[in-house]
Amino acid sequence: MAIDIILAYILDLVLGDPRWLPHPVRGIGWMIKKMERPLRRAIRNERAAGIVFAVSVIGISWYLSFVIISLASSINRYLGYALSVFFIYSAIAVKDLGAESMEVYRPLEKKDITLARKKLSLIVGRDTHDMECREVVRATVETISENVVDGIISPLLYAFIGGAPLAIAYKAVNTLDSMVGYKSERYKYFGWASARIDDLANFIPARLSLVFLPLASLFAGKDALGSWRIARRDGRKNPSPNSGIPEAAIAGALGVQLGGLNFYNSAPILKPLIGDELSALEPGHIKEAIRISYICSALFLVTGAALIIFIGRRWI
Repeated sequence: MAIDIILAYILDLVLGDPRWLPHPVRGIGWMIKKMERPLRRAIRNERAAGIVFAVSVIGISWYLSFVIISLASSINRYLGYALSVFFIYSAIAVKDLGAESMEVYRPLEKKDITLARKKLSLIVGRDTHDMECREVVRATVETISENVVDGIISPLLYAFIGGAPLAIAYKAVNTLDSMVGYKSERYKYFGWASARIDDLANFIPARLSLVFLPLASLFAGKDALGSWRIARRDGRKNPSPNSGIPEAAIAGALGVQLGGLNFYNSAPILKPLIGDELSALEPGHIKEAIRISYICSALFLVTGAALIIFIGRRWI
């Protein structure tokens, strides 16, 4: 299993997420869209319908990936290995996180704030059209921080625990949250289960980031002690039970302050301030946050693989 995950990680670093490649997560998104309306009609209680909806999408995602890999393995074991690697590869997003963030960094370096806002709008849900340079940097660093858990630690952890099917099930959880886990009028009750399951699935990975992000900061030449201290102090300030921890860890490592006023569909939302403003946010902080995320992913991969190998040998 460790070899499958290592190969999937390497594949992600090489390929990222090319749009031409069939992607299981896009299939999960299609399934979510197709299942929502029938379930709403079949079950009138929105919260109950949302629970059945979330459990069904996650269960089907796990089952289909398990069956596909099992059938492939019965034909040829190497085909089964290849599909396992592919599914795990599709669940992690190390390269894309860095690549999409660099798409924001490059125009900022060239003082092209208009293009930077446009690129940022592709990776965040907040309004970007009136952002100053500092706010564009803040939004990008916050996105990198949050996705260290969602796109790296969580899928790797679930792959180590339950192989490709569990990694795909986690991506179903994550996709459900991103599509229906909102407190809007439409999803306030129907999306409740999706949001809560996502919180639960990321609870342990977010707290593992409390260890791995300060360690990655040390290897990146940043303030590891500051990362640990701010994560412990400010990690629970965010309304989300999980996203505040990696945000605080990276804020502490970079010596910057995150949080503050954001606008979503022109509606202002004030988030708690995280970190100490030892230095003003500038485009270079995006590259530094990306570097920390890459190192964190490598440290987590090596640690997980070593544990799997050690446990396997203990049971032989």
